[in-house]
Amino acid sequence: MAQHALLVLAHPRGDSLTAQIAHRARERLAADGYTVDLLDLYAEGFDPRTGPEDEPDWADRDKEYSPEVRAHMDRIDAADAIVVVFPVWWFGLPAILKGWIDRVWNYGFAYGRSRPRLGAKRMLWIGLSSYPREQFAELGWDTLIDRQLRGGISEFCGIEDTSVAFVHDSLSAGPLALTAADTALAAFLGAPVESVR
Repeated sequence: MAQHALLVLAHPRGDSLTAQIAHRARERLAADGYTVDLLDLYAEGFDPRTGPEDEPDWADRDKEYSPEVRAHMDRIDAADAIVVVFPVWWFGLPAILKGWIDRVWNYGFAYGRSRPRLGAKRMLWIGLSSYPREQFAELGWDTLIDRQLRGGISEFCGIEDTSVAFVHDSLSAGPLALTAADTALAAFLGAPVESVR
């Protein structure tokens, strides 16, 4: 049976490098035998604001969240692998992606149960940074963002098979940016290639 991937794109422009990388990732995943659900948060008009209907209820982990959030939860549930492609803005996630995590990766669904519901999934985060690799590492941002995404989100939600990769010099790297993203995805899919960081 084919593996299924949820590919999440978080960029407002469809012609951005981030979008190009996401579309290449879609082709690579399909070529590797995955069916792919492309979740373009901007194109789909996802609302990142958490209202009372999607606020966690610590007394009720079986709370019924809004229909929009439940639909997104279903898309996550259906995935064997989750690949998230995003620009690193202000050394973190874009607001729309952070809001997707806040609203959808909610208590009782993504965390808060003795047996993690998402534990069998694999996850790859691909962040595009305008900084050169050396400067990014020297400032400690690679470690900080990796810890937040890998430990603070993925592993907190039970996903142990998680990778974080960065595409550096994203404003000037040209085709090398695509190559870096391809290398990260190949490593995630099991090709004998070093992870890009």
